[in-house]
Amino acid sequence: MKAGIEEPAEEAWSPSITLGTPVTIPEDYVEDLHLRLSLYRRLAALQSDAEIESFAAELIDRFGPLPGEVEQLMQLVAIKALCRQAHIEKVEAGPKGVIVAFRENSFANPQGLVRYIAEQGSFAKVRPDMKIVFVREFETAAARLDGTRQILRALAAIAMKKAA
Repeated sequence: MKAGIEEPAEEAWSPSITLGTPVTIPEDYVEDLHLRLSLYRRLAALQSDAEIESFAAELIDRFGPLPGEVEQLMQLVAIKALCRQAHIEKVEAGPKGVIVAFRENSFANPQGLVRYIAEQGSFAKVRPDMKIVFVREFETAAARLDGTRQILRALAAIAMKKAA
């Protein structure tokens, strides 16, 4: 961003993500509240897997091995970046699958999306409200996070290709 020039409002939106798992930096990992808040602010700005991995490495160097909640938080940040790439406004993940809603019900590559859903067979369906349901069995929170990330990675890749 150049000095004096504001980013367009399009860049300001943030997806809503519900994963049903704790995604925090615990007090016993980073005791200082101001430092924890500063870390959350930095996390919110991360956009790529490389940035997320670098941030995680920094946390490990400074505070020791990542607790489960922080590992899950790193996954959430990656999922959020993928949502922005794929124009996904809302993600809800639970033990039985993932529901995805696109921002303004639009997708950059509708033909690619239709093809992807068709390839999923009975494991993906479009609801009347235009949300897509991906049916999966997630035994653990870690499996749910990983599975959600895989689905969103595929959707982001399809969105980036755009229909030719």
